[in-house]
Amino acid sequence: MIIGLYNVSARTGHWPGVSWVLRSTFESSVSLRAGPAEAVPDLSAEGLAELGAKHFESACAFCHALPGQDRSVTALSMVPTPPHISDLPGDWEPQQLHWIIYEGIKLTGMPHWPAARKDEVWAVVAYLETVRSGTPPPSGTTGAGDALAYCAGCHGTEGVSESPLIPRLDLQTEAYITQSLADYRSGRRASGFMKHAVGAIDVTELATVLRHYADLPATAVAGQPGHTEAALVEKGEELARRGTDDVPACVVCHGPEPVKDNALMPRLAGQHQPYIAAQLRLWHEDGRGGGPRANLMTEAAQDLSEADIDALSAWYASLTPSPK
Repeated sequence: MIIGLYNVSARTGHWPGVSWVLRSTFESSVSLRAGPAEAVPDLSAEGLAELGAKHFESACAFCHALPGQDRSVTALSMVPTPPHISDLPGDWEPQQLHWIIYEGIKLTGMPHWPAARKDEVWAVVAYLETVRSGTPPPSGTTGAGDALAYCAGCHGTEGVSESPLIPRLDLQTEAYITQSLADYRSGRRASGFMKHAVGAIDVTELATVLRHYADLPATAVAGQPGHTEAALVEKGEELARRGTDDVPACVVCHGPEPVKDNALMPRLAGQHQPYIAAQLRLWHEDGRGGGPRANLMTEAAQDLSEADIDALSAWYASLTPSPK
């Protein structure tokens, strides 16, 4: 009963000195465990901060608010009080912000990243860096309860995102989108972004949204980002059409030619080059999962070099989308 003398009520706060001890421990722990500065990627990469902004509004702003906004009364009543977004970057280095966002902090209400995807966290770090610089991009993920508006905040109403890191949905079949959402919900496919999104929308509304995207015509998009060198694109086509006894050629499942019984496979012709490259890297690292042929994709990606990934993604991005 003696240990019960410490009042854990949030109304009374901590005894004198306890907050200082906790804060000092927190700062030392993060500094000890955060990765090296050399591990920080290019945070100015196209679409990265925009992706982080969209996720932050949906998943983080409840506690930390958005630039120019006040925190809610509920957030201000928490102990410790969640810092305002403008104070989040503070003196933290990017690699330290990454560790905090990915790992979370005990006894603060700060959760860990909901999936084993450290690469995704850099988008939020990139966004916080733009807040620090005073030039944050707009977010706009939420749609006042409208499921389509919520999804369109990232994917666009017509299924084409402004960020090349977010996949085009106008290319995909209803069967593939349905399978992907089921994989995100179950955790078979790792993504903190999508794990949060599928949990934020009612299943019935989600079905309506996926049909909306599946019914869209796949259209050509001018100015696809990424590599456009003819030699690179040519190498990508050669790689995509080459198969082995153990692993079929990429085009067998992903087109661009119509392939029988591949409705559960993603169409890649016309997809954003940076997105394709990111997914191939995940398969190469055995960190993606999902889909009916996950083992085959992991095996197929094992021998891909960075140059191969650049070439494959460049070729597919250069193509006109295939009819569904």
